[in-house]
Amino acid sequence: MSELVGGILNGDKRSISRAITVVDNNEPDSIKIIRQIFRKTKNAKTIGFTGSAGSGKSTLIGRLAAEFNSLGYKVAVLAVDPSSPITGGALLGDRVRMMTISDEIYVRSMASRGAEGGISRSLRNVVRILDAAGYNLILVESVGAGQLEIEISKAVNITVVIFNPQTGDSVQAIKAGLTEIGDIYVVNKSDLEGATILYNIIYDLVANNKKLVFKCSAKMKKGVKELTKALVKLLNDEKYQAKDKLILENELKDMILNLIREKSIEKIMNSEDYKKLVHKILKKEVDPYNAALKFANKIIL
Repeated sequence: MSELVGGILNGDKRSISRAITVVDNNEPDSIKIIRQIFRKTKNAKTIGFTGSAGSGKSTLIGRLAAEFNSLGYKVAVLAVDPSSPITGGALLGDRVRMMTISDEIYVRSMASRGAEGGISRSLRNVVRILDAAGYNLILVESVGAGQLEIEISKAVNITVVIFNPQTGDSVQAIKAGLTEIGDIYVVNKSDLEGATILYNIIYDLVANNKKLVFKCSAKMKKGVKELTKALVKLLNDEKYQAKDKLILENELKDMILNLIREKSIEKIMNSEDYKKLVHKILKKEVDPYNAALKFANKIIL
């Protein structure tokens, strides 16, 4: 374990990858790793990218990663992919679409494992591993998961929402509430028909909140430098730097609720009172609602 932690702190990519696997799989050593590196973290900044499938997130992130790298940032990319229903692992593996990224940039896929909003429970600890390894900017791509994608905004300093002019995103933006959680909005594939119309729709929706809206074409490399400059400015803004506290509050709340849920389920399944209530419901002696309320109050109180 000490050798693995030493490798992380020295920026060894094999050690980083092994540690991420341990944490992502929630292996017994995961807690030990985080405890040993926690004081070595320096609060690396995170930018989350969300949007519907086909919006070109991976390509745009690849372009942005290269731009940030050229500006002196040590960049890592985390792609939260759908989980395999068989193994629970990431379906896509390390992103094929990011294979042209510089060797200086660390790229890793993670399985969402059914986590709300496509954000793995282990994401925050993976960020800590990369932080301790010296990466000061982590770009997080969330899986295209419709309305649940808004959850990514609770785990990152800055949220970028990406739209595609040819997938009905103008309607989806309103339905999914994505126009409420972004710090920057990007109409990608701006070389396609309908991009200007979509840009105007998004601008009208968020302009009153003084949110930034950009048109980009990752494929044609248009607008990427301007978007990078805007993101750098936000990274240096005290408002977004202060979001670290909110991220920690959300993490602590999630951890407490998860522990309570796990312990409560264990207590319920081993309870004789629970088994008696099931029989009472079967005999119509009590209705399910009152039975659940009575049992819940007993546990809570």
